[in-house]
Amino acid sequence: MPIPKPVLYPPFNTLRISHVEYGVSDLNASRKFYSEILGLQITDEDSNTVYLRAMEERGHHCVILRKSKAVDVKVLGFKVFSENDLDKAELYFKKMGQETNWVKRPYQGRTLLTSDNNGIPLEFYFEMDRLETIHQKYNLYRGVKPLRIDHFNCFSPNVDKSVNFYNDLGFRVTEYTEDDDSGAVWAAWLHRKGGVHDIAFTNGTGPRMHHVAFWVPTPLNIIDLLDLMASTGYVENIERGPGRHGISNAFFLYIFDPDGHRIEIYCSDYQTIDPDHEAIRWSLTDPQRQTLWGAPAPRSWFEEGSHFENLSIRSPDLKAQPIIAPDH
Repeated sequence: MPIPKPVLYPPFNTLRISHVEYGVSDLNASRKFYSEILGLQITDEDSNTVYLRAMEERGHHCVILRKSKAVDVKVLGFKVFSENDLDKAELYFKKMGQETNWVKRPYQGRTLLTSDNNGIPLEFYFEMDRLETIHQKYNLYRGVKPLRIDHFNCFSPNVDKSVNFYNDLGFRVTEYTEDDDSGAVWAAWLHRKGGVHDIAFTNGTGPRMHHVAFWVPTPLNIIDLLDLMASTGYVENIERGPGRHGISNAFFLYIFDPDGHRIEIYCSDYQTIDPDHEAIRWSLTDPQRQTLWGAPAPRSWFEEGSHFENLSIRSPDLKAQPIIAPDH
């Protein structure tokens, strides 16, 4: 199935991804990992919740850690261009048959809660409390020195359907992987903010969260993080990398937080601002697709993911197999 034609004038204007809320089993362990190892800044906390932001961000939070009996993902957050876009979004999702609710969220203005075609919980807002700029307060930098949240990647049981849903919201495909035999899309990267992606979908048992990515200044930050994790008891949390993706050209590292939520540390992709930017096609059998240097991903990268709260999963429609690194 060919990728759809971009929708340049969507029903409402989504600017970018904003935040993720995780359910975590041990709030103290997660707090330490996200603030001391990754280096996100704590903006508020109580006995059940920790809010954090990255160094360039002026909004109150990009990560919410909530103590939970279930280790899961509670919601994915998006910022829209204006208050009026929230009302347009409500009308659009109702027309599509998606349930909508106005919910109260700390540090956010009006917030619309809904879901995508697979049931993934999404919330849209315009206003979030603004905090002082700290990106030049270098005494605060630690860990991998994350500048901003960059993208979500989710397992989808049907990537073509996921692409169509988000394409209709104005998310544009930048790169995609196609199964040569069926012509189905195996993975796709879609953006709003002018990078390679705000959200991506990977074929697999889902819907589940594959990873959340944070942007860092240079590949050296990733090397520093590896050294830090190796000397602070987190060696087993390192899953894949460092390396350079063929898709997106990004220099990457994949790690797990204390509950097994996967995180990508990410830099060096490219701009995709032009509305006539052409999507790049990759074959599922191309060994440089996953890593430009040819190294395949481990089996865990294709099979492990975080569940969304109260959301059932199913096997993928497409049974095509990617190249997987040999088990050791």
